[in-house]
Amino acid sequence: MHILRGVIVASTMLATLGVSIALQAIGAEQVAEAGAAYPSKPIRFVVPFTPGGSADILARLVGQKMSDAWRQQVIIDNRGGSAGIMGSEIVAKAPRDGHTLMLGITANIAINPGLHAKLPYDPVRDFAPVTQLASAPYAMLVTPSLPAGSVPEFIALAKSKPAQINYASTGSGSAGHLTAELFAAMSAVKLVHVPYKNIGSILVDMFAGRIDLMFVGIVSAQPHIKAGKLRAIAITGANRSPLMPELPTVAESGVRGFEVTGWYGVFVPMHTPQPIIGKLHDEIVRILKLPDVTERLAMEGAEVIGNTPAQFDAYVRSEISKWSNVVKVSGARAD
Repeated sequence: MHILRGVIVASTMLATLGVSIALQAIGAEQVAEAGAAYPSKPIRFVVPFTPGGSADILARLVGQKMSDAWRQQVIIDNRGGSAGIMGSEIVAKAPRDGHTLMLGITANIAINPGLHAKLPYDPVRDFAPVTQLASAPYAMLVTPSLPAGSVPEFIALAKSKPAQINYASTGSGSAGHLTAELFAAMSAVKLVHVPYKNIGSILVDMFAGRIDLMFVGIVSAQPHIKAGKLRAIAITGANRSPLMPELPTVAESGVRGFEVTGWYGVFVPMHTPQPIIGKLHDEIVRILKLPDVTERLAMEGAEVIGNTPAQFDAYVRSEISKWSNVVKVSGARAD
């Protein structure tokens, strides 16, 4: 009797295991089929920022190329507001079928987690990285009246006048604010933050000499540098920019290890099937290698990246850690 029971139990276990394996095989087959059939309908590409900015321009450039190649409409959906929070929440709750993408940048992915005690999304748990599209450094600008023509001279001046040199940003917790705070911490100087509502107001006061320093996109800075209204003393990337090769990096100017770029990447809701992520990745990387796309990004002062999902995931995690530490040390608060 005991032997018979054992045989029955063993048979039941084997049958259950067989069913489980069969179900897994069916599931894997369905996932593979989903990847092969993708995209099966128009793709919604959410940009959590207002139209006209760098993120919007990049999303439209990539989206149009995807639409042309896949013969499926890619709809750019601008959902600006709250530093990208509203648009990011929409994508975090979207179906996990690859038909909703998000253009993520430094602000909504890397800075917001440290800046906000509660977010309606978690950048690591709610999004799967597809690839980093590009990155672009900032220019370190000073007013021409400031007696500092280089980073070492600026640091020496700031140390001789603690808490008397000011810098502007477009608000507490903005990229310009936190970049300046990271610079101040790594160069051991004390600067005074003056937040503004928009870049136009900052420029007026910088031209007048009322603001000493700001960090801003290199393309936006170029006209004012050429006109002699502002002086660029460095860029924040790891390497010099082809747009202004004469400018040294902050790191090579003595602040070792300093590197800040504004970056852009594509994300999908977490648990989107891997075959779909792989198909998206391969297509986007192909697009990034097209000469007209590379040239267009170069005009924006951006460098094409196109890394793997795993590489992008590691980079995102490192960026979240870096900016969370800067927010904590600086005491920054969201406006």
